[in-house]
Amino acid sequence: MVTRGPAARRRPRALSPLREHLRDTFWFAPTAAMAIVFVVWLGAQALDTAVVEALQEDGDHETLDELLRFAQDAKAVVSAVGSAMMTFIGVVFSISLVAVQMASGQFTPRVVRLFVRSRITKATFAVFLATFVLTLLVLTAFDTADDPRTVTSVPLVQSVLTLVMVALSLLLFVLYVNTTLRLMRISHVIARIATESFRVAASMPVPAGGEDAAGLGPATAWVPHEGRAGVLRDVHIARLVRVARSHGVVLRLIPRIGDFVVPGTPVLAVHGGPAPPRRALRYTVSVGVERTYHQDLGFGLRQLSDIALRALSPAINDPTTAVQALDRVVQFLAALSRHPLDAVRHRDRGGTVRLVQPVPGWTELVDLGFTEVRGCATGSPQVSRRMLAGLDDLLLLAPPERREPLLRHRELLRQAVDRSAPAPADRAFALRPDRQGIG
Repeated sequence: MVTRGPAARRRPRALSPLREHLRDTFWFAPTAAMAIVFVVWLGAQALDTAVVEALQEDGDHETLDELLRFAQDAKAVVSAVGSAMMTFIGVVFSISLVAVQMASGQFTPRVVRLFVRSRITKATFAVFLATFVLTLLVLTAFDTADDPRTVTSVPLVQSVLTLVMVALSLLLFVLYVNTTLRLMRISHVIARIATESFRVAASMPVPAGGEDAAGLGPATAWVPHEGRAGVLRDVHIARLVRVARSHGVVLRLIPRIGDFVVPGTPVLAVHGGPAPPRRALRYTVSVGVERTYHQDLGFGLRQLSDIALRALSPAINDPTTAVQALDRVVQFLAALSRHPLDAVRHRDRGGTVRLVQPVPGWTELVDLGFTEVRGCATGSPQVSRRMLAGLDDLLLLAPPERREPLLRHRELLRQAVDRSAPAPADRAFALRPDRQGIG
């Protein structure tokens, strides 16, 4: 188990990336749902068979006749449900494609991940497919015998289960449409990005600022990256800590989460002994084609900056959206204004540092949040006023040693506005701090 540091009072969950990797996939939930519904159907079929056998042993042929009549009616309902579910699945799939296309075109292509990670979307597809599979299984369970003495099974429980799944499908469809409409609105997309970013910040152990390699001594070995080239998505922190503890060394991650790594380049530095064997470090580094929220502290700011830049482009020209993105940028930076940055130290049970993980520093986060937006803000007083107000708020919250990048961006914004607005009145208006932009 990995602790958060000497000041921690409780142990977090195991820092395994498997759960986050499954959340970034779309196949797992529907596949699991279809497997589960198959197991449930087997149980329902066994129960129906037991009911029929009990009635035959008691000689209750009248009840069996009623069940057979019910089965004939239920068969028509189940057949109709099976056809309708395929139509529903096509409608949901079409809505998802349109929503993803609109969101990626108007906001940024990186927000597509929000749709993939949406629990309601996955649950809707999973329940719809499970209901369709259930109808096919139930149809195979209908007995063609008309004599109550020779019938082997009447799918009574299975039919009721199908109706329950239909009701659940209709409820999820309503929730799915509501969730999709919300995700097509930029304010909710920005809020979701901020929520994911704060979740990353809250799940990270308390770091020690500026101590990424201090006190570790020189590196005694290097571990190169093996496998395909790609973006470093995350690392299996718990496993790396266990490996370092069992071999009596300290591991230091060289690239940051989100960096592009190529085979053969060093990915881990070893301090205090020889490098652990390759088989012990297998599956500890995850590489993909794009960045993810998991362990990536700057990915949320990257998305917010992209949304603001897209909104300020001449093709869209939507400064209000840029202001909404800046609101969340300021909120995120304010939460980290007094938080130690630059490096995270993961410790074992005994409190010994076993893994040092680099994270973006304060200056890098401020530059990520403001640099590119500031370059496009000179032609929009609404954005320049909101940025100035945000910088002033951060100057009040940040400690003195962290004010330099904020003052630098404030001065660069003032100079840019001076160059773009020749009239003194326009300059004064554009440089007046306003939390609403133009309130």
